[in-house]
Amino acid sequence: MAAGPHRAIAAVFNIERPKLIASLTRIARDVGVAEELAQDALVTALEDWPENGVPEKPGAWLMLTAKRKAFDLHRRKQMAAQKYNELGRDMREEESSTPDLDTALDDDIGDDLLRLIFTACHPVLSQEARVALTLRLLGGLTTDEIARGFIVPEPTIAQRIVRAKKTLAESKVPYEVPHGEELSERLATVLEVIYLIFNEGYAATSGERWMRPELCNEALRLGRVLAELAKDEPEVHGLVALVEIQMSRFAARVDANGDPVLLLDQNRARWDRLLIRRGLEALTRGYQACERLNRLPGPYILQAELAACHARANKAEDTDWAKIAGIYGALGVISPSPVLELNRAVALGMLMGPQAGLDIVDALAKDPALKNYYLLPAVRGDLLSKLDRKDEARKEFERAAAITQNEKERAVMLRRARTSS
Repeated sequence: MAAGPHRAIAAVFNIERPKLIASLTRIARDVGVAEELAQDALVTALEDWPENGVPEKPGAWLMLTAKRKAFDLHRRKQMAAQKYNELGRDMREEESSTPDLDTALDDDIGDDLLRLIFTACHPVLSQEARVALTLRLLGGLTTDEIARGFIVPEPTIAQRIVRAKKTLAESKVPYEVPHGEELSERLATVLEVIYLIFNEGYAATSGERWMRPELCNEALRLGRVLAELAKDEPEVHGLVALVEIQMSRFAARVDANGDPVLLLDQNRARWDRLLIRRGLEALTRGYQACERLNRLPGPYILQAELAACHARANKAEDTDWAKIAGIYGALGVISPSPVLELNRAVALGMLMGPQAGLDIVDALAKDPALKNYYLLPAVRGDLLSKLDRKDEARKEFERAAAITQNEKERAVMLRRARTSS
C-alpha cells in the first residue's frame, strides 16, 4: 500500500486519537484497553480507507469502529451479564437506524477529554509517570518521541507508561472529573504536569539543544484543550497566557548559530505579536474568571503577568521592573521558594542597582535547595560583573558552566567567563 495514504490516515488518527481514547476509557474503564481499541480502529482504517476512500466524517467513523470493537471485546471476555446487556443495549440503539456519525463523534467528547486529562494526571502516579502518560494519551507522542524529548532511554519511558496504566487499573481510579476541594487539588496537578512539559521544552535541563519546541507545542495544545473544557477556572487561562507569551519569544531566543540569546538582549521585533495578543487575551479571561469567583489571582496568572510586563515593553529599558519585583513578592507569599526569591533578586537588581540584587543572592547561597541550581552562580556572576568585580564574576560563570547539564547553557556561561577576565 502506498506510503501517501498511510501518512494521510495517520495524520487524521493523530488528530482524533485523544477523543477516541477519552470516549473508549468511559466504556472500558481502563486507559490501556482504550488505547488498544483506538489502535485497532486505526488498523481497520488502514485496511478499509485506501480501498473504499476516506469517509466524509473520519473521526466519527473511527469512533463507531472502536466502539464496536469495544463491544466485541466485552463479548469475548464474557463480562458480567449486566455490563454486557447495558453495553449491548447501547450498541443496538446506535445500530437500530442509520448510524448518526455526528452523535458518534460528539457524544460527551468534552466531558470525556476532561476525565482523561484528570485520569492521566492522577496523583496516585509519580510526576514522571503523569508526564509520560499525558504525552502518550493526549499528546499522541510515541514512546521514542517522549524519550528523545526528555533525553531518557526509550525502554524507561515505555516502562513508565505501562506501570502507569497498571497502577490506574489496580488502584481503581475512577474515570471522572473530581468535585469541590478535590477538583482544585487535582487541577493543580494537571496544570503542574502541563507546565512541566512546557518548561522542559522552553529551557531544556540537559542535552545539546536549548529549546525543544515540540514539547512546548504539546503543552500549549493541552492547555488550550483544558481551557475550552474548564472555562470557569482562572488558573487554566493563566497557564495558557503564560505559555503563549513565553512562546512568542522563540524566534528571538537563539541566534543564527542556534546559541541562546538572553531576554534583555533579544530583538523584540522578532517576537510573535499574534501569540502575545492571544496570551494577553487569555490573561484577561483569567482575571475575569477571578472576579466572577471572587478569587485572588493564582500563581499561573501572576507568572503570566510577569511575562506580559516584558511583552508590553517595546525596548528592554522600558520594562516595568518595579511591577515585576512586586509580582515576585506576591508569588512568594502564595508559594515561597528560593527560586522565586532568586528571580526577585534579578528584578531588584535592575530596579535598585546590582548591589541590592547581590545582597539577596548572597543570602540565598546557603540554601541547600539551590546547591546544584546553575542559575544561582549565573545570576551572581552577572551582578558581580555589573559591579566591575570581574575576577569574582568569572569564577561564578565557570561554576555555573560546571553545574548545568545543557550544552548550550554551558557554552553561554563559558563565554561570559571569558569576557569577564
